[in-house]
Formats: sequence, C-alpha cells, structure tokens
Amino acid sequence: MRLSTKGRYAVMAMTDLAKRQDEGEGRAVALAEIAARQQISLSYLEQLFARLRRKGLVISARGPGGGYRLAKASAETFIADIVLAVDEPLRATRCNFTKGQAKGCMAGGERCMTHDLWEEMGRQIHGYLASVSVADVLKGELRPARPLEIAAE
Repeated sequence: MRLSTKGRYAVMAMTDLAKRQDEGEGRAVALAEIAARQQISLSYLEQLFARLRRKGLVISARGPGGGYRLAKASAETFIADIVLAVDEPLRATRCNFTKGQAKGCMAGGERCMTHDLWEEMGRQIHGYLASVSVADVLKGELRPARPLEIAAE
C-alpha cells in the first residue's frame, strides 16, 4: 500500500496546525504559514483543507487573524479520519470497487489468489491509523498495535 501525497500532506499539515494552535493558545493558523513551514504548495493545501473542512475536521475563520483551527482536540483527531477526508483510500488491493464491492484485479474481474491477504492488510492499516491521534504524533507516542517479534537471523 502506498499513501499518496494527498494523504501524507494532509497529515503533515494537520499536525503542524495542531502544534501551532497549541502554542498560540487556540488562535487560527493561516495556511500560508503551514505551507511555508512544511514546504507544501499553498494552492494544494487550500484544496486539501476545503475537503478537511467539509468533513468537519477543521473550522475556518475569515478576516484579519483568520485561518484554520482543529474542529476537535488533537487527541480526538485521528490519522485515518484525515486520510479518508482527503479521499485517500486505505486499501492495499488493486481491485476495482463498484458501490463499495471489490470487482477483482484480474483481467476478467476475478479476485486474485492473494486478494484476502491484501484486503486484511488494508484493514490492519486502517485500524492502526484509526488508533493514532494527531496528539500521539506530536508527542512521538507511536507504538505498534501489538508488540512485534522479529526472528533472529
């Protein structure tokens, strides 16, 4: 599974927003500030934040001192919600989807032999990202969903 720039940039920008909002005692943060700090195109951020606003993750404020604020506390804003808000699917399969149903990735529309493996991996990734908040990212408190045991070589 590969996360596109939409998903990555949205998470970067929301994390930056949360940090600046905490430091600025809740003041709105201008997208131009985030764009400069994160080295992301302002016009691209405007597109992403329009989607984030429509999904209720940010609140916009107009006028002098305007910008954006998180709609909820950073501890209640989860990474999966951000990624999904910018239309980034959390899937690991190549399958085409029609009305939410996988049609399959093979030429005839059948599912490949490893479909269920990739589908489950996508669910695991979604579950993990749904358990990580923006506050967790800011604090650097990213723990695996369960301890990983790596076999010795």
